[in-house]
Amino acid sequence: MTATSPFIWTDATVRRALGLDLEGGEPTTAGAGARHYTGVSTDTRRSAPGNLFVALRGPRFDGHRFMAQAAASGATGAVVDGGTPDLDTESLPAGFTLYRVPDTLVALGQLGRFRRRAFPGPVVGLTGSSGKTTVKEMLRAALSARFRVHATPANENNRVGVPLTLLAVPGDAEVMVVEMGTNEPGEIALLTRITEPDVGIVITVSESHLEGLGSLEGVLAEKLSLVDGLAPEARSFVGDSPPELPRAARRIREDVDVVGFTADADSHCRARGAGMDAEGRMTFHFGDLAVRPAYPGRHGATNALMALAVARELGVPVQEAAAEVEGVRPGGLRGEVLRVGTMELILDCYNANPQSVRAALDTLGARRRPGRKIAVLGSMLELGGASAALHREVLTYALGAGVDRVVAVGAFAEAARELAGSGRDVSGLLVVPDPAQVPVRLFPLLDGNELVLLKGSRGVRMESLVPHFEEAFGTHVPEAGGPTNGASGTGGVA
Repeated sequence: MTATSPFIWTDATVRRALGLDLEGGEPTTAGAGARHYTGVSTDTRRSAPGNLFVALRGPRFDGHRFMAQAAASGATGAVVDGGTPDLDTESLPAGFTLYRVPDTLVALGQLGRFRRRAFPGPVVGLTGSSGKTTVKEMLRAALSARFRVHATPANENNRVGVPLTLLAVPGDAEVMVVEMGTNEPGEIALLTRITEPDVGIVITVSESHLEGLGSLEGVLAEKLSLVDGLAPEARSFVGDSPPELPRAARRIREDVDVVGFTADADSHCRARGAGMDAEGRMTFHFGDLAVRPAYPGRHGATNALMALAVARELGVPVQEAAAEVEGVRPGGLRGEVLRVGTMELILDCYNANPQSVRAALDTLGARRRPGRKIAVLGSMLELGGASAALHREVLTYALGAGVDRVVAVGAFAEAARELAGSGRDVSGLLVVPDPAQVPVRLFPLLDGNELVLLKGSRGVRMESLVPHFEEAFGTHVPEAGGPTNGASGTGGVA
């Protein structure tokens, strides 16, 4: 695999990427000439000398108001909306070049696609309702056994983050791994057109972002638009759960590889001989090799299996890939374990949907250690009109998941009241509508030896309870070995 040759943004390549007239355009106060740019930036705080600044608009910001700051930080050109009549060009330095376009967000995608097309190595695009960032980190590790890998930072997986990932690829990279998220119809198809993956992955689908996607069927269609948008010669991989995913994927592409533990998985992508240890970590066989990921639970093993299958497709021997994958540890609020005195906290509160909550409960129930198991469940957000029913379903599941006590917080508290009103036995529940009241209501019931799961959507910030646990039960210490991979951030969607 050949490393990327040096890529330089010039005035001409910017115009080609944006579909602008090579002879026209608008140098503001001086001709662009043979100008070149050191990179592309959308944030004046991160801009480097010689950058091209793309002035994005958002609900709480407008990059057009920061043109002077962009120039002061060293930018020598900017992409701006053509319909910005009050743009302050007087404060811009001589030679600063403006590229006027109909929509700067679209233009950022055009720049990203142009850069991607100049990249000679394979590009992997991945999506899914759960596990995107984990699979990305596992795949980054697996591919690094043989290649120099550039991957999405944190979970910057939206219409801004994906182009910026492509634009930031270093000159010596040999493979790119790009995470793609969505919260509205058509976003994955758009990101697929920008990224043009050689390998496409759909990890799983579940009820997530229903406010924008409407239903599980809508989520399935949105995620599978990645597979639908691949070139005929590209490879595609999907998980085997739920069963609707491989069935729908095979209707789009007969050559899709289905990865997983069930009979729906293709024989060459199926794990065998799975078992779980006292820590909730699974060991499975992929071919003749036994693999034991550091991520706990069935979902951790499933994510590792996907990374291994794709790495093998790209030429990494399974034994080498598995050695790297096994070293990827939970972090960034994605199942990381903290010891607080003699108590263990499982922080799985980066995101939550019905599928991921059930998986977290399964992992908690499977752990074998002294002390009681407590599940503190915060609201699952962005479920639209299905929210109440889905919270009831998941809470019912939690009551049968083999944990000693379930603490129903936020929307789960309302679900608990509805279950009690229907005659359901809710004796194992502690109902605490306000998350701030969890320490007051729960801590008197604990002896300090428990295993406690904190699970909820990002907006609920269940990790804010950690300092209260520290104060009551001792200073936290990361699980032995500490997290070495996994990322946190605020720029991603599902």
